[in-house]
Amino acid sequence: MTKTEVLLVDDDADIRDSVQQSLELKGFDVTAFARPERVLDRLNRSFPGVVVSDIRMPRMDGIQFLEAALAVDPDLPVILITGHGDVPLAVEALSKGAYDFIEKPFPTDRLVQAITRAAERRNLALELRDLRAAPSPDDPLEAVLQGRSDAMVDLRSRIRTIAATELDVLIVGETGTGKELVARALHQFSDRAEKPFVTINLAALPADMAEAELFGHVPGAFPGAMRARTGRLEHARGGTVYLDEIGSAPLGLQAKLLRVLEDRAIEPLGSSDRIALDVRFIASTREALEALVAQGRFRDDLLYRVNPVTVHLPPLRARAGDAPRLYQIFTAEAARRFGRPVPELPPEHLMEISAKRWPGNLRELKNAAERHVLGIDSDAARPGEDASGLVERVNRFERDVIVATLAANEGSLKATYESLGLARKTLYEKMQKHGLRREDFRD
Repeated sequence: MTKTEVLLVDDDADIRDSVQQSLELKGFDVTAFARPERVLDRLNRSFPGVVVSDIRMPRMDGIQFLEAALAVDPDLPVILITGHGDVPLAVEALSKGAYDFIEKPFPTDRLVQAITRAAERRNLALELRDLRAAPSPDDPLEAVLQGRSDAMVDLRSRIRTIAATELDVLIVGETGTGKELVARALHQFSDRAEKPFVTINLAALPADMAEAELFGHVPGAFPGAMRARTGRLEHARGGTVYLDEIGSAPLGLQAKLLRVLEDRAIEPLGSSDRIALDVRFIASTREALEALVAQGRFRDDLLYRVNPVTVHLPPLRARAGDAPRLYQIFTAEAARRFGRPVPELPPEHLMEISAKRWPGNLRELKNAAERHVLGIDSDAARPGEDASGLVERVNRFERDVIVATLAANEGSLKATYESLGLARKTLYEKMQKHGLRREDFRD
């Protein structure tokens, strides 16, 4: 995988060098600038990364820089770093399109999390833009959710119908099936399309920060809460809130989410004032919530509230006919992104693509396309290669599946053995058998 590109702006050389070094140690590709004017020369609508900027700077401050950057591309994620006295200014910046702000002094992990989330959003925004730029099919929704299989035709028809309503939606699908892409499509084709789309990954939300992050807080709400903070739910007013992996939310937080869904209002921590929310909720899960209810891990009343409409996403293996065309699209996108020529895709290669089961779904298929463009394909059987017996073919297939799943999950063993339905020990044994190391699949 390529590193996330970060453009860092701060006129204080000591802070600039410290933040740059910390981010580079976390694996980011950081370019630092003392003046924001120079950053604007680097920005364009295809810039794939994230911008991090101080607010207080001479000549052009962070707010002016934000406005200039968003004039280049309104979808560009800009994270602002603020001093204690600049928090009201940062809140104003959020209303003008800033992705997030972080108050000094801050732990490096807080900035890393914000950059990671912003990069994910940027990648998806660029993907959607690329799809829209492709030759437009008769169905405009097909430019966003591509595929000609019956499963995808039915899915687009269902999304078009649901998008026109105000109903909350639960999206159920395996890892890599495009749950956030569908959530964004529901927003994009609704009457709320011009309003905010706020993504909240409940699986990545620290438990001790969850309520403050979602609902905001007033000064003095808890030790260290010196300034008021607007919660992410409030930022979405008039638009759509996407609750990613809702099944991972702790039971205590589930109770509070239930109340928000019922009342369409929130109370910031430390306040008794209710703030009305005009939002649509879209939630997603890769595990059946009914099973989590049976295990006591999910509230049944929240289940009934969160799924007035449920959309089930088909895994790629259920629409294998779409795989070759999607692979061609992903290959062309990767070639453009990496500055490489589009490689030739002979029919035999596309037949192999169609025959694989792709347990990591679209994400795994896209990773395979990127590896192909970069010339780092796994040593899977090539077209016309003569196999020497059933055992060898089975072993080769097993290795290819493990390689692809490890790649799709960036070397995470837990995500890999869960995706494959294996015990942890079994995965270790098979990796040893095939000479695979998790380090080879990390960034």
